[in-house]
Amino acid sequence: MHFSCHTWAFNDLTLAEALGTIARLGFRSVDIGSGAHLNAQRAAAEPRKFAAEIKSDLDAFNLDVSDLYLMLPRISLADDERRRKEIDLFKALLPFAQALGTPGITLSPGLAHTLEDSGAYGRARDALREMLEAGQKAGLRISIEPHMDSLTQTPAMTRQLLQDVPGLALTLDWAALVCQDVFHDEIAALLPQARHVQIRQAARAQLQTPFERGRIDIRRVAQALKDAAYTGVVCIKYLKGPGPHGLLEVNAIRESVSLRDALRAAAAAA
Repeated sequence: MHFSCHTWAFNDLTLAEALGTIARLGFRSVDIGSGAHLNAQRAAAEPRKFAAEIKSDLDAFNLDVSDLYLMLPRISLADDERRRKEIDLFKALLPFAQALGTPGITLSPGLAHTLEDSGAYGRARDALREMLEAGQKAGLRISIEPHMDSLTQTPAMTRQLLQDVPGLALTLDWAALVCQDVFHDEIAALLPQARHVQIRQAARAQLQTPFERGRIDIRRVAQALKDAAYTGVVCIKYLKGPGPHGLLEVNAIRESVSLRDALRAAAAAA
């Protein structure tokens, strides 16, 4: 089982400091995402220069990039200008992603919509088709991450969107589904469509918890990954808290190491 650590756990540090911390914890791969560590506008304007600066730090700490998470959640909005801006920014960021050396990109499936906005799903679907085509031409695998407040909060909604956008893959965030009280077997059933897996301890109505308070059965997760013949990276993805949906503040260093080591031991036992 190959592990990475998400830099979002260390958003209070510079990217170089976050990479150094992750390397000292023994990880050899990192997920980098939108936000404090990624100036999307600069990445689009100076893709090769900005990527070279990040790669210099990656090389210094003997790290590689396992995923690039570009949120871009407004692809479901009725506002044509804002939706087009997200799509065009994604396309402009593809040279940066290529230069950075990421094997794939994770996207938001779009913001959740009200019942009155019946066109949101179709807008997100069409945007993702266009983005997927551009990503594939750039030699990158593209996936969506079902998450709270998104169009694909449940396994059923996720499967529908993946079916409607052929070639689109899944970044499976285990905690985001556990938080909604989705059962283990329903989550594990999504693994055959997963390009990337992210995990942290969580519980019902708690998007992040300390390890000892979490309700994710690590042994069952390891067995499910083995049964699904999953060969991708498992990203230990803690977030700076506290936050919405019961996301508790935790010690990211301690929790990342505890979860990684528990998964490693469970995988060996499986």
